[in-house]
Amino acid sequence: MLDRMVYFILAAFVALTAATLVLTPTLTYAQQGSVSDTYSGEELVATGGEFFGSVAQGLASLVERAVSQFGLPNAYILGEEAGGAIFAGARYGEGTMYTRNQGEHPVFWQGPTVGLDFGGDGSKVMMLVYNLKSVSDVYGRYPGVDGSAYVLGGLGMTVIKYGDVVMVPIRSGVGARLGVNVGYLKFTQEPTWNPF
Repeated sequence: MLDRMVYFILAAFVALTAATLVLTPTLTYAQQGSVSDTYSGEELVATGGEFFGSVAQGLASLVERAVSQFGLPNAYILGEEAGGAIFAGARYGEGTMYTRNQGEHPVFWQGPTVGLDFGGDGSKVMMLVYNLKSVSDVYGRYPGVDGSAYVLGGLGMTVIKYGDVVMVPIRSGVGARLGVNVGYLKFTQEPTWNPF
């Protein structure tokens, strides 16, 4: 029984990844200039500490882990999201992307999930953004696997990738959620209720 469930989750992940590659349109945006200046780990911890408040005890270790694995990000997103699932589900969020030399930009994200996942949650999110050549490069579908196991709250980190852009969402969640799922987050310039 457990083997079949693992097989189902892996098959769903492969199908979602293939669908994402096929359905992702070629985006043509005007080059908006370089987004090359990075943020230090200390700046990210200070900003995240103010954003997350009292929940941010483990933030420094998560930022340190991301920086040691991927280097220094050249943008970050601060925002909020909510999601829920009973086997299949969806996640919606909105926030602001901060860059050193291209200013602040509103971003929205949404996406479907499928897996052994039950419950609902609301989160404050700080996303570290790597390899961003222009602001428009953030828009697209980022496939990934996510796991949750909390009843009241927690702080967790995942990694998602679209093209050369890597994002490390750090979430401080509140709710009741248990399980693992596969899916993607689609980043857009405008909000939408369609998770696909």
